[in-house]
Amino acid sequence: MPTRKRKLLPSAQLCEQLNATPKQMQQKTTRAEEGDRYEEQDQEELRSQYFARNDENGARLRFNFFNQPCVDLAKAFLGKVLVRRHCDGTELRGRVVETEAYLGGEDKASHSAGGKRTERNVAMFMKPGTVYVYPIYGIYLCMNVSSQGEGAAVLLRSLEPLQGQDVMRKLRAAKRRDGARALKDRELCNGPSKLCQALDIQRCFDRRDLATDTEVWLEDSEEETPGTREVVSAPRIGIESHGEWATKPLRFYLRGHPCVSVVNKEAESKLEVTAKSHQATTGGQIAENWHSS
Repeated sequence: MPTRKRKLLPSAQLCEQLNATPKQMQQKTTRAEEGDRYEEQDQEELRSQYFARNDENGARLRFNFFNQPCVDLAKAFLGKVLVRRHCDGTELRGRVVETEAYLGGEDKASHSAGGKRTERNVAMFMKPGTVYVYPIYGIYLCMNVSSQGEGAAVLLRSLEPLQGQDVMRKLRAAKRRDGARALKDRELCNGPSKLCQALDIQRCFDRRDLATDTEVWLEDSEEETPGTREVVSAPRIGIESHGEWATKPLRFYLRGHPCVSVVNKEAESKLEVTAKSHQATTGGQIAENWHSS
């Protein structure tokens, strides 16, 4: 049976829905039914408005970028720039330096393990590039982006702040105790909840399209790509209770980057051994080819 995709709600409507009482929701549903005949016209107006604004940005990454397998997307995110635009036009920017892949289906650590679909995780089943924001511990948020694969998504773990650090620092300070020391730039976004605080990623961003949204999007960057730093593959963080899936190397980060949340020395050692082995093999092949020529 083909999978049905959920309709993406306008951001303002979703924010209201998340805070509405059951009675309010019933009233909103009635009003929504009355206005269905205008939906197609309204969506066309929204598309025209959004595309006119977004098409000016040639660096912005579109659907084709997100439309790839989860592990590939998690690695492709590294070096890209996440942009958050506030209503006053202020833009906060951070380079992605660490991600985790959650494959859905058999991945026991995924919110969509076994194909489980709920009101909370429905964004994981929507088209690639859909934002999935969920709360942890009742007060913090994490931002994910859907990929190819049923229920698969990439968690954004850490960013390198590039623009708007003073604003990020104020946003982080609002969630910290009075008198706490000022955060260094590298500490502003070095964790999944920290980056959500620093960029003011809100719960109502859930189910937005990162390829077309006007308040948050992803850009390409030539300043630093995964090719300029080695990519480390290591076990994911905080999923120790999920058996064999707790040890699978589905966390990816740029080696040596100061904004990475957790460094895995064992994984880096294995990377060094692999690199040396590759160099030895390549060197032997070159020597053999030289002698035979």
